[in-house]
Amino acid sequence: MRCLDWRALFHSTEPDHARGFRIHAVPPLRPLRWLALGWADLMRCPLPGLLHGLVAAAFGALLLALARDRFWLLAGSFSGFLLVAPLLATGLYEISRTLQAGRRAGIGAALAVWKPRDHRLVLFGLLLALAGTGWVLTSASLITGFAARPVHSPADFLHVVVLDDHGHLFEAWLVLGSVLAAPMFMSSVVAIPMLLDRPHGVLTAVATSVGAALLSPLAMALWATLILLLTLLGMASFMLGLVVVVPWLAHASWHAYKDLVRPVETGAGAA
Repeated sequence: MRCLDWRALFHSTEPDHARGFRIHAVPPLRPLRWLALGWADLMRCPLPGLLHGLVAAAFGALLLALARDRFWLLAGSFSGFLLVAPLLATGLYEISRTLQAGRRAGIGAALAVWKPRDHRLVLFGLLLALAGTGWVLTSASLITGFAARPVHSPADFLHVVVLDDHGHLFEAWLVLGSVLAAPMFMSSVVAIPMLLDRPHGVLTAVATSVGAALLSPLAMALWATLILLLTLLGMASFMLGLVVVVPWLAHASWHAYKDLVRPVETGAGAA
């Protein structure tokens, strides 16, 4: 009996030249190059990125202020924010695309992509928002329903959930979060830059994103780890680090997309 090839489910039956692109495998350490290219873009055009980062840091500080005494909600809210953050960086993808094309970029280019003319981005944003909301509610229900004592602060979360010797709530929270986050990461890692860059639909963008993740699993694992670590460092600095981390990762994500999804020349593809 033949085993099911899961990768085949996410590859179109159309030839590459008909779609105009192909998914390209990359070596495990390639995300480090994406970070270098993203940093270079941020240095070349810092104002739009820093403004995006400032908004993200302010939003994080607002979450912290509103839910500081309800850490069961705060933990889920921050992780839900990570799910929808790629959509919020759409303007910075446009900055990187403009710079890569050899043109001057500015805040106008970043703001132009937010004009509500592309329903594909709106649809994908709604899907990400629903996923983020679902995780917030799931996380809150898990912690409030199974914690031995009420969790109101980060110290409570550390003692009651993380360091609890009589249960496995923290392990269950991590496993559940990973199970929910992994498919979301795989389906969005290149989907939003692709929707910005190409006229394909949401399903094609998601399938391409999943296919890219399956084709380069080690690189994607490192990329997800770097995103998580840099974001946590940004949050640990009272959100101030997000001012730089958010645009840096956004610009790097554009280069990840361009590296993983390569154009196909019609003549070459038809040969």
